[in-house]
Amino acid sequence: MEIMTTLPLAADELLTTTRSVRKRLDLDRPVPMSLVRECLEIALQGPSAGNRQGWHWIVVTDPEKRAAIGGYYRRSYFEYAFSGTTEGAAGEDDPARAETQSRVNSSAAYLAAQLANVPVLVIPCIEVPDGELPAGSQASLWGSLLPAAWNFALAARARGLGTAWTTLHLTYEEEVAELLGLPPGVRQGALLPTAYFTGENFKPAPRIPLEQVLHVDAW
Repeated sequence: MEIMTTLPLAADELLTTTRSVRKRLDLDRPVPMSLVRECLEIALQGPSAGNRQGWHWIVVTDPEKRAAIGGYYRRSYFEYAFSGTTEGAAGEDDPARAETQSRVNSSAAYLAAQLANVPVLVIPCIEVPDGELPAGSQASLWGSLLPAAWNFALAARARGLGTAWTTLHLTYEEEVAELLGLPPGVRQGALLPTAYFTGENFKPAPRIPLEQVLHVDAW
């Protein structure tokens, strides 16, 4: 397999500049499947409970299927946007975060409108007995998929690709599963729109100070 030259990013820079890319996704530039496969090879190095590796990866490039998924995603987004629980609402009582949250809302709306035009949609999935999610803690189940999916996002960033971590399509998980022919025992964990990104680079995002969320030995 031919390996693409990665960007000259130190580990800390890679980890702090792998951002959710929405408005800066290049909707016109095709993404080679060989590059997606390269990122998925790195995704497969993620951990899984008992080394079961029960993950599956759906890569959607067909325009009609992307359009159908985009339709479900757009419906889900508007239901969410008018629910009062959006990212913007999270910062309405904090003026310091209001501007950032406003940008998040704007970019989320943009992605909802343009998802069908993103050249590659990656849907990480996990095998679940009978397709029924556990009634109790699901940490082991999703912990066997989501780190690998984040590996994909990191690998994509290192190769000049942008991604956005989203789960809004899961409101219509059954419809998307039928569209893609998923068997009953396979559940979707996320949706990663993937494309080259525009502009020069990314910088770390503003975050709540560590002192406000750190607890040592007790709450």
